Amino acid sequence: MIQDIAPHEYHNEYKNKQPEERDCILFYEERKVLVKWEDGKIRFPSYPEAVQWHGTGAGYTYLFTIDHTGYFLSECICPEVAAAAGFVWEDIRVFRRVKPDHLRFAGVTGWQLYRWYGTHRFCGRCGSRMNPDGRERMMKCPKCGNMEFPKICPAVIIAVTDGNRILMSKYAGREFKKYALLAGFNEIGETIEETVKREVMEEVGLKVKNITYYKSQPWSFSDTLLLGFFCELDGDSRITLDEDELALAEWFDREHMPVEEDGLSLTNEMMMVFKNQVTK
Repeated sequence: MIQDIAPHEYHNEYKNKQPEERDCILFYEERKVLVKWEDGKIRFPSYPEAVQWHGTGAGYTYLFTIDHTGYFLSECICPEVAAAAGFVWEDIRVFRRVKPDHLRFAGVTGWQLYRWYGTHRFCGRCGSRMNPDGRERMMKCPKCGNMEFPKICPAVIIAVTDGNRILMSKYAGREFKKYALLAGFNEIGETIEETVKREVMEEVGLKVKNITYYKSQPWSFSDTLLLGFFCELDGDSRITLDEDELALAEWFDREHMPVEEDGLSLTNEMMMVFKNQVTK
């Protein structure tokens, strides 16, 4: 999955520090990221390169470290400067397919933090300008003391099975057009297991039983912590489709599942586990 970057090591503990020569600087503009292509792989601007563009007085926000390389967020630069240095702006979807794996993970995780910082410039309580805390990853209002931490939304990925069959679906109105599993966000006041039952009933009108936890995945594309579950059909298998959420939902025998391994998502891994008859 996208977070599996071994032998590289990801360190997300917050540090109040400035970049060093070996560190990388991440630049984003809405849904675009600045990268350079070298031998079919990407790299991000180095700190020395960013200094040439910005000077030493530019602001840098520490994000995380992979191995011994720190990754920092900086404000957007003009396209002409980036192009002159051989860098290009790519849509964030590039991180679904790009290599190497540890830079793919760094890029999408940095984008999650970029969006969080961008939407927490001002206090949601009193409207004052927020300040970074300096001791932990938190924005604090100097006027009313309101504290905001990075947004992580719990959601479920649900593999509904019926003997040798599994329920696969396609989202309605999404960029992603391949088959997936049922999914949905946890709501206030319900357990994760209740989320599984509710989402299955809402999206396809089915009851489930024997809900079994599989594993989790951070999914920075949507600020989400995904929790994967297998469960069994309980009763009638006739589908009542929620067309606002799904374009279609179908039962597939294990041998005829339209899916191939991509090494990216929890959804894909769970489908491949069922297709290959692998048990955890």
